Amino acid sequence: MQRRRVLAAGAAACAVSAASRLHAETGFDVQPWPANKAAPKQLSTDEPGSNWALADLRGGAVLINFWASWCEPCRQEMPSLQRLALSRSGELKVLTVNFKEAPGSVEQFMAQTGLQLPVLRDSDGAIARQWGVRVFPSTILVDSQGIVRSTVRGAIDWTGPAAQRLIQPLLKRVPAAAAPGLAP
Repeated sequence: MQRRRVLAAGAAACAVSAASRLHAETGFDVQPWPANKAAPKQLSTDEPGSNWALADLRGGAVLINFWASWCEPCRQEMPSLQRLALSRSGELKVLTVNFKEAPGSVEQFMAQTGLQLPVLRDSDGAIARQWGVRVFPSTILVDSQGIVRSTVRGAIDWTGPAAQRLIQPLLKRVPAAAAPGLAP
């Protein structure tokens, strides 16, 4: 029994080490969505007051990016998210969730950067907690069937080859009967 614990601890340490190396080399790492964890149904409300729910976005892939204007990697990543959203507008929806900032700060950031993506508010951090987000930026990847597949932690160039390898599988359409674990 003791040997199993030691082996399990060693395996966990290796996994953390590998993830840390990946993160250090690329600036991001990818975590699969836990199989037993349901996705939150309601996302949030945007500035005009529209409610966003994951079920309403089925039919196309969705990226849900958690960010804050004080987060330098978030600021660096945002232009590539904007370009991705424009280049894949018919097959991919990019939503952003601002973490605990005053509306004036968000509006100022949007005006300075020309950000045109939908910005959902997370004024108290509850949405980030529901999605398990603890690192900024973090982006939740949802496939075209509404199934949450993974979380990208850290900044990535969303128009680069590494991001395209993450996005392409999300775009594949699978008949509903063949898609296990479909989000309600």
